Amino acid sequence: MELLEVANKTHDESRQGEVFGLSLDSAPAAKKFYIESYGCAMNFSDSEVVAAILHESGFGPTKNHDEADLVLINTCSIREKAEQTVRKRLTDFKKAKKANPGMLIGVLGCMAERLKAKFLEEEKLVDIVVGPDAYRSIPALIKEAEAGQKGVNVLLSREETYGDIAPIRLNTNGVSAFVSITRGCNNMCSFCVVPFTRGRERSRDNLSILEEVKALVTDGYKEVTLLGQNVDSYYWVNETTGETITFAKLLAQTAQISSDLRVRFSTSHPKDITDEVLYTMAKYENICKCIHLPVQSGNTRVLQLMNRTYTREWYMAKVDRIREVLPDCSITADIIAGFCTETEEEHQDTLSIMDYSRYDLSYMFFYSERPGTLAARRYADDIPLEVKKRRLQEIVDKQGELSLRNNQTDVGKTFKVLIEGESKKSDTDWQGRNSQNKTVIFPKTNQPLQKGDYVWVKIHDYGRATLFGNIVDATSN
Repeated sequence: MELLEVANKTHDESRQGEVFGLSLDSAPAAKKFYIESYGCAMNFSDSEVVAAILHESGFGPTKNHDEADLVLINTCSIREKAEQTVRKRLTDFKKAKKANPGMLIGVLGCMAERLKAKFLEEEKLVDIVVGPDAYRSIPALIKEAEAGQKGVNVLLSREETYGDIAPIRLNTNGVSAFVSITRGCNNMCSFCVVPFTRGRERSRDNLSILEEVKALVTDGYKEVTLLGQNVDSYYWVNETTGETITFAKLLAQTAQISSDLRVRFSTSHPKDITDEVLYTMAKYENICKCIHLPVQSGNTRVLQLMNRTYTREWYMAKVDRIREVLPDCSITADIIAGFCTETEEEHQDTLSIMDYSRYDLSYMFFYSERPGTLAARRYADDIPLEVKKRRLQEIVDKQGELSLRNNQTDVGKTFKVLIEGESKKSDTDWQGRNSQNKTVIFPKTNQPLQKGDYVWVKIHDYGRATLFGNIVDATSN
């Protein structure tokens, strides 16, 4: 799976600590659960599946972990800092349990298999440990834990997609939602734990995906993000009709559900995104013109050590092709600083490929060795921490320059913006995103607008991460 965190800061940090489940206005449940999620969008999507499973077992949500009968933390193993954060939170929950002895504490997700012994036996922090493919077993594991046994299921599956479970959305903006289309990963990038924590890749049947999207449209959602460790390798065969569904076909089918529905996707592996996908994006106005295309490094030798299966030149040619087919497409990336044996010259190659690709946004890290990965077994983590941090800062600074420069070119342009709600800084402004996934802030007018509406906004100013504009008449475009 590609990395989805920002330099030493989790991408979804603003959502950490939020509970997923039914609306808090629902009828009181016999028992309450609290769940925190960390890491990538897939973890947040999984938490919505877990909320649905718990609802069927009679649990309702709470935003206060102190009053919960069940406290769950959905974990990420991409970086060491993420694991440190999870351990700290588990320690906090263990203290809360002293005042509420009946409370059960559980760990879900990517850390479950690797650290189950430590959490259960050595540190005695949790009662339940559940891997990403075992969420259906949570009700049974709760019963085991209530009876005084430790509930553990970390078995991986080659079939599980949770395609028949309707996720329960909570703390969304009511406009945008995640829809999982694949699970697991067959790529063996040497730095990544995901093939070991989430198992082999498998695609969910397109019929269940389309039904979930249709239900979201009926409920008033205006945007879906199709999720997978590598969405471009989506592949499903309808055994009844014999029809083969590629990712490009799934994109088209999703876009055709409603012209009023925006379709996004994440994440793409550069080796798998095809011309068919690009032409499908060009064909449908409501497929957003934004591609997350992780590069990780700009140097071919380092890319080979990472087992990324492409060269610097090949990646640059892919960027050229995207620009050719989709001139207005935004490209974003993941970048790792200080991978094993990386030289200063090779680091400079990363900075130069950023210039070439003109990324609108990057998720940037310094390398963090993860136990069990190919890199941990094969290579010495030999770049000093201070060098990693300095290189990372240079990458962050470079991205800041690119973001500012790119946003400057948007001044004077007019974009179709989906309103997501009020601006976080002012209740007199709306906030939304354009097709390129850029945040746009604009003043409210006398028009009777609400979140979920589309408006045309002409840009007059910009910052590193935000565009500023004013609503204009659609006929002026």
